[in-house]
Amino acid sequence: MSVREDSSTARVIPPARPRKLAKVPFVELADGRLQGVVSSGSDIERVYVSSVAAGDYAFACSTNNNRPCGGARGSFCNHIAALIGEAVLQYGAERVARYLRVEPSNGEASTQGITSAMTATRPAKADATAAAPVFSRFLRHLAYLELAPTTDPLPELHWFPTTRAVA
Repeated sequence: MSVREDSSTARVIPPARPRKLAKVPFVELADGRLQGVVSSGSDIERVYVSSVAAGDYAFACSTNNNRPCGGARGSFCNHIAALIGEAVLQYGAERVARYLRVEPSNGEASTQGITSAMTATRPAKADATAAAPVFSRFLRHLAYLELAPTTDPLPELHWFPTTRAVA
């Protein structure tokens, strides 16, 4: 039996480069968006849920209690810029650009190239309905950090495919 068959953990792809999780603790490419949670620079109790849609680059940024970000008025705020930067560290610039369907303005896939290309299109402010599921997934990820390492199956992941025959 392989380790994969005896473990309740999934294989994790290592980040393209190491990240510091204090500023952007959660970033993902999911649901047709780059989305994640960004810590507030002024209040340790506040986080922002930010997202940028693939293709049209519609963006949203609000606090964890659904108050709109004051900096996201007509253009990307600092939270979205930080999210893009951390996504590049996590996934690599080429993957982020490909996922968001961005042709970097300077021809080079980098945080600056990706951000410049998206802001040049004058993206629209998006509906912030994605904030609740993104924040919920972030909280679920935090809950997994509290679990002790084990090879026992997690009941909530019973649907996860396995190669082991069930008796």
